[in-house]
Formats: sequence, structure tokens, C-alpha cells
Amino acid sequence: MAPELLVLVKHDCPVCDQVLPVFDDARAGGAPVRILSQSSAPDTAEQARRLGLGEVPALDEDLEASVRYDPDAVPAVLLLDGGAERGRVEGLDRARLSALAAQVGTTLDVSGLPEHRPGCASKARDPEVAARLAARAARRDGRIRSRVLTVGVLEDVHEALHERGLTDGLPVVPPTPERVVAMLAHSSRSPQDLVGSVPPYDGEATVEKVAINAVMAGCPAEALPVVLAAVEAACRPEFALHGLIATTHPAGPTVIVSGPHADRIGMNAGGNSLGQGNRANLTIGRALQLVVRNVGGSRPGVEDRAAHGQMGKVGSCFAERLDGMPWAPLGVARGVDAGDTAVVLVATEAPRLVIDQLAREPEALAASFALALRSIAHPKLVLAMDGLLLVGPEHGRVFAAAGWDRERLCEELFERTKAPAGELARGAGGSAEGIDPKWVSDPAMPVQKFAAADRILLAYAGGDAGLFSMVFGTWVAGEVGSTPVHARVEDWL
Repeated sequence: MAPELLVLVKHDCPVCDQVLPVFDDARAGGAPVRILSQSSAPDTAEQARRLGLGEVPALDEDLEASVRYDPDAVPAVLLLDGGAERGRVEGLDRARLSALAAQVGTTLDVSGLPEHRPGCASKARDPEVAARLAARAARRDGRIRSRVLTVGVLEDVHEALHERGLTDGLPVVPPTPERVVAMLAHSSRSPQDLVGSVPPYDGEATVEKVAINAVMAGCPAEALPVVLAAVEAACRPEFALHGLIATTHPAGPTVIVSGPHADRIGMNAGGNSLGQGNRANLTIGRALQLVVRNVGGSRPGVEDRAAHGQMGKVGSCFAERLDGMPWAPLGVARGVDAGDTAVVLVATEAPRLVIDQLAREPEALAASFALALRSIAHPKLVLAMDGLLLVGPEHGRVFAAAGWDRERLCEELFERTKAPAGELARGAGGSAEGIDPKWVSDPAMPVQKFAAADRILLAYAGGDAGLFSMVFGTWVAGEVGSTPVHARVEDWL
């Protein structure tokens, strides 16, 4: 194949208007010049009529040539030899255009052109067009494979997604291929890698499927690795997600992001970290729940049998606060290397506030925490649940000043949540709940609330002002229920 000049133009570029007649004349004179327009057929024809061209330029169908050669600007004149590029000029540079033409044995009449003029952005660089092209390439290459849901022209897309049962009751962001591909760019993993099998129907959660639901949840794209880690953790057998879905208990997964990546994606670990206002906090847990619904097949009132539920089942997520932390981060305590980030998943009910504005000694503050922890599920129910204690910074400073580490506080809480067997027996205090009296041989014998000290998880977050902490009860503990699990975010970056 003989060398040729490929000229890429578009109809709304004034610099293209200047060079097009020059190359049109060269082409008419037999020069090896091929002109492709990035614009539509009507716009290209109108440009040719307006400029008085002898021939309407051909179309760069699907912007195939523009994507292949990827110019920043048009007009872009490329010297091609057997399809291989040997040189190019973007914009208008009279001397360089003449030199490029000479290499194919052509002389251009550039006398009426200015010496230099910058071009216009290539249409393939338009953000919307680039996103569409990237999505098309991803579909062609098999990187995205999910079926396409067609929404009618007269349908409201938000109502259509709700009617098709794809939402959690709140509006979702339509997961267009462009948005999904942009989300996938934030993980180096293949879109078809399996993250986990999601109960109750063992739907296969690929990276692509998780990204789709992360888009729907409104996640910032850079949060995708955190969502992937959360889904990985949720699918581990010891977390017992199927049981958590099917139980009548109100618990749902709470996502704790422990490590520096939380700050990199803009998560809030300070004031109002359990509340509104931070996009990543609000959407990561929601994305996990949408995966459970749309990939696993869980539906409220059908597979999900919660008697009451709670707002955390829409999505519960917060980041651990690293500055001023009185002990090692929760992720490090669970074996993740310092400097890495863990997603810790705990099956919890809604949090409850613990107020202690008077304690200045760690023992007194631990006593207040123990009273709150004893109330999980019911003060007379023991060995049935685990607990998550979210310590606020003002409370945390009490333990930091006393040199108490995580293990010291957990041991203190374990001891202080014990109660005499007689107080826990059925009928004690007028409550029918509790231990069957036939098992109470010694009413003074202390009975522990939790199976072990390490069944009390400690996290650290919240605002600087306020002598407050939060207690979360969990779903049924241990082998018959759910065990807290974790996964490394770095595995999904």
C-alpha cells in the first residue's frame, strides 16, 4: 500500500474549514489524500456545501480512525505507510503540512493559510463521546457482559428501574455502560473476576456486577475497591449472609473502613460519621445491599424476613478515625498490615448512644460502657450476641491518658458485663425473659454476657466535641450466627 495522507476533520472547527479546501484540491489533483469527518452525514454535507468542496468527505464511522490514531486536536493530518503512522500534524502549521505532503510526492497550495493556528479538540476527546466509545470497546472486548435493560422513550428511567424491582425503594443512578466503565477504571482487576457468590440464590458477583450496583448506589468511582472488599467479606461462609438475610432479627451488614484508603476516597471518620453529608459513607453500604438484592436475589418480605428492620439496612458504613486513636486500628488488630486498609464487616442492629459526661477515669467509663453493652438484645439474654463499641474521641482520650490498649479495655468490659445468675433467671425483676431457673444452682455465680473478651469489637470515630460513644448489638453470635470478617482493600485496587 502506497503512503497516503489521512486528514481528520469535523464540521464545527474553523481551522478545519481553512485547511479542507487545500486538501480537497490536492485530492482532486490525484494526490493520495483521504479525508474523514468526525461529524454526522448531514453536518459533513453542509460543511462541504458551505466550503464549496468538490467532494463530500467520507465519515469516520463510529470514530474508528479517531480512536485508533487518537489525536488531541483536529485538523489532524497523518502520514500513513501501509497503515503505520510515520508522522502527523495537529492543528495548522503551514511549513510542517508542506513537509508532510512532500513525503507522499504532493505539493499543497498553502499560500492562503496562516503560519500557525491551534486546532479544535478531537471529537473523540469530548468527555461524553469518549465515555461512549470506551463503553463500546469494553462491550466489544468482553470486559462488560451484563444484559442491557431497555427503557422506553416515554418511560421515566427512575420509575422504570423501581418498577423492575432493581432499587432499594430510593431512586438510583441509572447504570449506563459509560458510568459502569468509568467505575471499573478504578480497579485493576478484570471485570469478569468473581468477587463472591451472593446468597440467597448464589448469584455470581463479578467485578462488573458489583460496579453496576455501585453506580446505582451513587458511589464515587474511587470507592469501588472498598465496595469490592465489602462484597468479598460478606460472601465468606463465616459471615453467614444467608442467615442474616433470612432472619427476623433487624440486623444488617455494617461496613467499617479501617485504614488510610478511607481518607483517600474522602470518607468521613469525624463528626456525623454515622449520619448524612458524606457521599462515600452513605453509598458504600448501600452498594453492598444493592448487590445482595440485585445479584443475590434478596427481597424484603420474601427472602428478607426482618420483623422490623432498621435504617442501617439501606446501608451502614463509616470510617475509623486514625488521628488521636488510643489503640491500633481495627484492621491492624485483625491482622492487616499497618499502612493497608481493611473493610471489617459486622452484622449489627441500629446503634444506640452512650452518654457519660462525668467519668474521668478509665474504670468508671468502662462501667458505663458495660451497662450499655449488657442491654444488647435484652439485659437478661447472655452468650447470644456480640457487641460493637464505637468509641468517640473525647471518651477515647480517657483511655489514651491511662495507657489502656484495646485488649485492656475489652477485658475490662468482659468482666463488667457479667451479672449474678439469680438476676438473669426467668422471672427475676418481673421479666419472664432469661435463664431457665433449673440451670441456676448458685444465684450469686457470675455469668458472662459475651462468650469471650474478643467478642467485643472496638472501633474509633466521631467528632471532637461530645462525651458520646455508640453501641451496636449484633445478630446471633458465633458458629450458629455471624462472625465479623474482614478483607483488604488493596487486593481490589
